[in-house]
Amino acid sequence: MNEALRWPRRNGPEEILRRQALLRQLDGWRDAGAREAVFRLPERREGWSEAVECLTAQVAIPVSVVGPLEVEMGEYALDEAGELRELARRRQRVWVPLAQTEGGLAASAQRGAIAVAAAGGIRTFVLEDRITRDTCFFFRSSADAIAFARWVESERPHMAAWLEETAAGRTAASGLRLGQRPLVSRHAVLREVRTHVVGPYCHVLFRFTTGDACGPNMITRNAFLLAQHYILPRYPAEAGAPPEEFALESNMGGDKKPSFLYFQEGRGKTVLAEATLPEGVLRRLLRTSSRRMMRLGLAGMHGTIASGMQSMAFTPASVVAALFAATGQDLGMVGTSSMAHAAAEQVDGGLHVSIRFPGLEVGTVGGGTGLPHQRAFLEMMGCTGPGSVYRLAQIVAAAALALEISATASMSVPASENFVQAHTERGGERGGRVAEDGRPERPEEVEAL
Repeated sequence: MNEALRWPRRNGPEEILRRQALLRQLDGWRDAGAREAVFRLPERREGWSEAVECLTAQVAIPVSVVGPLEVEMGEYALDEAGELRELARRRQRVWVPLAQTEGGLAASAQRGAIAVAAAGGIRTFVLEDRITRDTCFFFRSSADAIAFARWVESERPHMAAWLEETAAGRTAASGLRLGQRPLVSRHAVLREVRTHVVGPYCHVLFRFTTGDACGPNMITRNAFLLAQHYILPRYPAEAGAPPEEFALESNMGGDKKPSFLYFQEGRGKTVLAEATLPEGVLRRLLRTSSRRMMRLGLAGMHGTIASGMQSMAFTPASVVAALFAATGQDLGMVGTSSMAHAAAEQVDGGLHVSIRFPGLEVGTVGGGTGLPHQRAFLEMMGCTGPGSVYRLAQIVAAAALALEISATASMSVPASENFVQAHTERGGERGGRVAEDGRPERPEEVEAL
């Protein structure tokens, strides 16, 4: 029998050893040598078996820590209607872990952190919190789909209440289980229902909040419950013909697929980060000027339009991916979470810069966030406990803005000399500090800034 058909999926000790033994038989493992290190799993593997199936090996990724990053952050909570409320603002210093192998990334992000600290720091704001699942219902005619769309939108408050009652064990659906867990998630709260009819297909966009979890699994369970155990049994006969069937996700939900819809309205946490850079900081620390930065921004805008990009930013994915890896986020969401819109404007005496992330899909509980190394970095940044997901989202945005400032500055100098140098010399843009006469100072002198 084909080995793949007998590949064990469980994460017990015997299954792990069996998978490792099968891999050792492959041609690529005959001269294993140091490769055996990948099979040395820690004796204590809290969270590993819950996070993945087919656990077989591990890989080490270098982690750079940059900082301190000066950030004025908001503290946020949802009100009863699911709207964000800012409770307080505090200026803080944050050290940022970046799990990555991109030469120059940490040096450039560090240079950006130094520049924004000298300029008074970064300010961040969380604007929105929603995550969407698109369940599509199939009908025989467009008229039936339209009638269904009107009905299901009107049912939003009743569906939200039904989910709450189900989670509390007051409905028949509360007994449905997924393995050892109840199918319903009490943390995924239905906030909005939108529809989009295309011919006989009615896309129903269930929009949830999910607490401190990112929540894709939560909303999958609750969307299934709503479709199978609320909508289908309750859709009134007089409203129109019932749906023939449904698909739980039909590509309008924005799950791991960048789209213009969610570039506009967001999926996850919508975050804005901004800073104002005086001309002296631009010239002394970044070796550029507001005029050069604006000229590069204009060229970048033309390039964005000409190429049909959904984002307009220089390099946010580098920080998003590195922070996601360090903190146990879903790496499949890097593409959507790194959609960004950067902007710059000359102001009296300098340059105002900002970056907007419409959909940072992050969490501080669930998934890989419980793994020991990832948990340690979340704790280092103060991203544990109720409401910590908003703090993490703001740190991601602030770190991305620091890199955006540094990388854009290095590209904006004549012939983009700094940018080339950063990608030629190991360690980035020579430590980032520049003397008044334009010559780079010794990298060790950055420590005194």
